[in-house]
Amino acid sequence: MARSKPGLTEISTPNKRTPKSSGEWIRTSTLILSALGTVISLYALYVEVLAETMSGYKALCDINQSISCSKVFTSRFGRGFGLVDRLFSSDSILNQPNSVFGLAFYTFQATLAFNPNYPGSVVQLVAAIIANLGSVYLACILYFVLQDFCIVCVSIYFVNFVLLLVCIAKVQNTHAELVKKKLR
Repeated sequence: MARSKPGLTEISTPNKRTPKSSGEWIRTSTLILSALGTVISLYALYVEVLAETMSGYKALCDINQSISCSKVFTSRFGRGFGLVDRLFSSDSILNQPNSVFGLAFYTFQATLAFNPNYPGSVVQLVAAIIANLGSVYLACILYFVLQDFCIVCVSIYFVNFVLLLVCIAKVQNTHAELVKKKLR
């Protein structure tokens, strides 16, 4: 081990790369996935609005009769998960397009990405679990009820699943940091 001379300070080399902490990687992944989910949700909202207002509108994701996102978005399940109109009414303020709920979810996830604490990571994980349960519910509706394949929907399900994995990693990471602090 080399000893430094008194009065001299070490100079770090600018080319030396320090690895990102797992917390930074998790935050970056959450932000990227949230941005991707937001873009897909905005596209879904765009398609839904145009499909409802313009007769004969054909979206880029409408490939044929059995692969049609506008068919899915304009179905009763495209608003309020097909449940809000049954629980309240079709005029309820809660009966929004599913993409609006997606936008709220991804905004929430992006906000919580900056919370490095364990309780915040648990809240983020619970939200991701609920979103994935919603994805499974909507995937079943898509396949069994609507008998359609929606590229946009499946993309959202994929983003939600990967976001769930990132949230699990965040909970594990923040829990480990909490344990380290308690042991000190």
